[in-house]
Amino acid sequence: MIFKLANIILRVDKHATMHPELYYRVLSGDASYDDDIHSLHINGSIDFLTYVNGLSAGKWNQYASVDGVVLQMALFGRGRVVVHGVRSGELNPVELKSNPFDSDQVDPCVLDIDIDITGYDLIGFRIESDEGYSVDLFNASYLTDVPEDSINPINLALSTTTFKNEQYILPNIELVKAGISKEEGPICDHFHMFVVDNGQTLDSASLSDELVTVLPNPNTGGSGGFARGMMAVTETPGQFSHIILMDDDVSIMPESLIRTFNLLSLAKGKYKNAFINGAMLSMENPARQYEDVSYVDASGVYRRVKEDLNVDELSDILENERTSVEVDQAYGAWWYSCIPVKAIEKNGLPMPFFIRCDDVEFGMRNKPVYMTMNCICVWHASFEGRFRASVDCYQYFRNFFAMIALDDCADEKMFVLRIQRGVRQNLRDMDYQAAEFILDGFEDYLRGPEYLQKLDGAATMIGKSKLNEKLIPVSEMDPELLRRAGVTEQVLVNVNFKSHPSKFMRLWRFVPYDKHYLPDMVLCGKPGYIVKNGSCTLEGSATRCKTLVFLDPTREKGTVRTMDRARFKSIRRREHELMARYRKEGQSVRGAWKDAMPYMTSRQFWEQYLGLK
Repeated sequence: MIFKLANIILRVDKHATMHPELYYRVLSGDASYDDDIHSLHINGSIDFLTYVNGLSAGKWNQYASVDGVVLQMALFGRGRVVVHGVRSGELNPVELKSNPFDSDQVDPCVLDIDIDITGYDLIGFRIESDEGYSVDLFNASYLTDVPEDSINPINLALSTTTFKNEQYILPNIELVKAGISKEEGPICDHFHMFVVDNGQTLDSASLSDELVTVLPNPNTGGSGGFARGMMAVTETPGQFSHIILMDDDVSIMPESLIRTFNLLSLAKGKYKNAFINGAMLSMENPARQYEDVSYVDASGVYRRVKEDLNVDELSDILENERTSVEVDQAYGAWWYSCIPVKAIEKNGLPMPFFIRCDDVEFGMRNKPVYMTMNCICVWHASFEGRFRASVDCYQYFRNFFAMIALDDCADEKMFVLRIQRGVRQNLRDMDYQAAEFILDGFEDYLRGPEYLQKLDGAATMIGKSKLNEKLIPVSEMDPELLRRAGVTEQVLVNVNFKSHPSKFMRLWRFVPYDKHYLPDMVLCGKPGYIVKNGSCTLEGSATRCKTLVFLDPTREKGTVRTMDRARFKSIRRREHELMARYRKEGQSVRGAWKDAMPYMTSRQFWEQYLGLK
């Protein structure tokens, strides 16, 4: 049976308009998409060995035992199609085949090019028009021949959670509808999209049809929205085989959904029950891949399997393909994560964390094998400059501590040290509210699972968000204060998210020293400045400064902090009290969380929590 693996995408999506090299590279001449005849018009030499259009030959062989494909295309014009690929372990492509073509302007030329992909990590092609001629490429795809009885029966659901974010969710609904409807493949009859509307602002009646269902839902955060989507796909046993969980504030390509479906259909061996995680690429820099799969280390720190990759470069595309994501303690973020329904039926729904750690905990609990592939991805706003203490301190420390109790995914003693260090580092930088939020999370963990079961997550986060440090544009700050603090024009334009301070400065920032213990005579009357991304200091120093200019990583916003010895003493006293309580109650609290997990991840709990009963 002939089965399609992937379509060649000819039209550059809006979010990548300035980066056509993700789709094709112009080696000579030019290329442009013709909306009237729906073709890519080519003059010269155009290469499709790219992130979006290169065939992940090594992974198709690894995951699905595919060893041969057919490149099928329809085109007008005169020239040649040159198939090339990169062998395993090598960096440069080699030519495999060269197929000339010559068609009139009445009937397109249809080419079927057989390719043996054994031993290759990446396969692509380029189209070269003959001198004096142009080429119109109408469509192209990679096919393979497989026994019909070897194809896995797949029924795929997509669940996206939204909260008053119509600017993203409405275009994404239309994009998915259009992309799936026009696809000539089995996904058309085996796909459904669920939109969980936590804000209850969508017109569910007009948006719902045979392809899309909008589910009004109370604002229970991402965990509540994704739990509702999981409940919808497991309501009728056997109706769906897999569910993709996806953020609402992303730009997507329907081809990512199609390739996910096709990969699931052909997966073999241990990969038949694997999770697929889509990569997150940056909305601000569409060629930058930020993450696909990550893991949790012993101290409770999240680590990416891969560092930033520039996937408009062949070397980084190859690194992306060749780096294994089958690591211990792995998880996939829920901006795009495909999960077998069997895993939900076996291991339960998410924990009611509202936001933060729900996707990580689900990964720790299920311990899945992960698959990734070029072009299975979304574009999402970058995380730099998006630190919110109410989320990144309170929610993170509360939920991660619970996750350690539930899944034993990190060393508890080391995580307690991280809490203490986090509090003291924030105090050192006079971010008193962030220190308070860490202790709030610690205290709410110690309250036990019953507290979380009854907590109004939305009201809690609204209240805490009002306490977040208020940043203002740097242009509105006192210029004289900025000058005295050393915030020069060079500082403001030197945006470098990969700052590499000296070894001494890295050690100095790591040690939680504190100037609050020093007398005023030792402190400096001159203000200082720091640039931070969350807990990570990118530049500057708070040493001996009673007044501090804080800048976020974009260096576009900031605030002024001043020393408050009374608040410092209050926070330190509270920290000591909570640590004493933890030493006394920690073991019993941990056991209570573990005992409560089966109920808190059950359909029974979630039906009551969401008000569905």
